[in-house]
Amino acid sequence: MRIFLADDHPLLRAGLRLSLSQYTDIEISGEASDGFATVDKIQADPPDLSLIDVDMPGISGIGVIRILRESNPKMKILVLSSYNDEKFIRNAMRAGADGYVLKSVSTSELVRIIRCFCQGQSIISPYLVNLTLDLKEKEQLESTTEVELTEREREILKYIADGKSNKEISDNLFVSVETVKSHVKNLYKKLNVKNRVEAAMKGK
Repeated sequence: MRIFLADDHPLLRAGLRLSLSQYTDIEISGEASDGFATVDKIQADPPDLSLIDVDMPGISGIGVIRILRESNPKMKILVLSSYNDEKFIRNAMRAGADGYVLKSVSTSELVRIIRCFCQGQSIISPYLVNLTLDLKEKEQLESTTEVELTEREREILKYIADGKSNKEISDNLFVSVETVKSHVKNLYKKLNVKNRVEAAMKGK
């Protein structure tokens, strides 16, 4: 099983790498300390399973999961997080994570979880939050998280998704750059994103 490690703490990655490398059926395919590098490396050489922290610089772990789920629908994605918080868990589920594992997990239990996910087996673990929802509950969840945007905000979001800068957007819409910045700030808040990459993914 080829495993990718994404976490912004070098010591944690080193510990995981050393611990997991002791198992003959596990190979560490790569690692990264920020969201941008995680996306680039995984898309260049997709592993069987990625362990991703939700709190990373650049693109957040949730944003990374959303991007990777679109480009690698069959790859298993496990969140490895210190946050046992419903907000993080729900966001990870919506983004497309297969599981949410708490960092208090032991190495042997993490390996058991990894094996079960890679082999398509069901698993129960006190360290694993089950992200499986029935279809009705998932549809209800999605319907309550729809974001209402103004017509101008939708226009700007489309330009962001097309890779346009604030200056290019202002030129196209015949408004000031400051006005565009204000709309972009409101978009980030409404979409619950941190940067243009995450906003662009919501706009596609």
